[in-house]
Amino acid sequence: MLRFLFVVGVSALLPALSVWAAEKPVRVFILAGQSNMEGKARNALLDYQATDAKTRDLFAHLRKDDQWIVRNDVFIKFLDRSGPLTVGFGSPGCTGVELEFGTLMGEHFDEPVLLIKVAWGGHSLYKNFRSPSAGIPEAMVEKELADARKRVQQSNEKDNKQDPLPNRDDIVREYGVSYRNLLKEVREVQKNHERLFPALTGRTLELTGFVWFQGFNDIFGAQDEYASNMRHFINDVRKDLQAPGLPFVIGALGQNGSQPATGGMLVVREAQLSMNDVPEFQGNVKAFPVDVLVDKAAEEMFPNWQKNPGWVHTGSDRPYHYYGSAIWFNRIGKAMGQAMVDLRNAPR
Repeated sequence: MLRFLFVVGVSALLPALSVWAAEKPVRVFILAGQSNMEGKARNALLDYQATDAKTRDLFAHLRKDDQWIVRNDVFIKFLDRSGPLTVGFGSPGCTGVELEFGTLMGEHFDEPVLLIKVAWGGHSLYKNFRSPSAGIPEAMVEKELADARKRVQQSNEKDNKQDPLPNRDDIVREYGVSYRNLLKEVREVQKNHERLFPALTGRTLELTGFVWFQGFNDIFGAQDEYASNMRHFINDVRKDLQAPGLPFVIGALGQNGSQPATGGMLVVREAQLSMNDVPEFQGNVKAFPVDVLVDKAAEEMFPNWQKNPGWVHTGSDRPYHYYGSAIWFNRIGKAMGQAMVDLRNAPR
């Protein structure tokens, strides 16, 4: 069990912290992945759809007195930002799956909830998030090393320089760098809990679940190794965080939306969903498809988005970022939360 202490300022919109029994642990969830875990639904879009008659009912539970609820029972740390959960904890000016996921966790648990979000755009499982037991892909390292040396040699010859040629260690250190930084972030939150979240001082933290939303960068050549790397990743996270059986929720790649997934995207999606069938993951890992949650209005409008003034009220990004759809990101976050509840209720 991880033990942490945490929090932030409190909002008057929800019950006071004092209602929590002092002995109750803080329920800690790690949210990790790449750009779509960062969150790409622009806050301006959420603001519009939360007040528009056609969509406001979808956001009503997240608002009170015409304002976004600032929860005082759910807290979040996302790299350089921390505070009570509300809109805006995605990429700059954006919101992601954490809003609905954290809201559902706050409603489900009597204890306070803490989300530690660790996400970097463009990071693959094959390389950046590669975990220790997956090993180093020697053939790829040799290829990268040869390419890197060739580039330096050409630069030296062109500019009459004598820069040293890269060595194997220069290449290898990039493998698993995001995995190591994920662990570092969790441990730094532990170290600095009182400064980050003084309102939870004195409470223990209990690592309760892990949510994974990633995969796009692996579809370009690394798709066939994804299932193996995902299995190693889950086992290594549990080992390194000393949390055997830690519930894992995986939002399977789904930028294809209403269209059938093909190519590398199909392979990665199926690899993620295959974690449901791994014997040792029965009852503690749940992967689900997110393409079925597509925001069809955004999907239908996107091909002509530049000519359609209504686009700014429907989407806010490209298909690889789920159109920056507030509706799609919220649906995914809610489904992640429900999957986590299902795992917690599953027989052990």
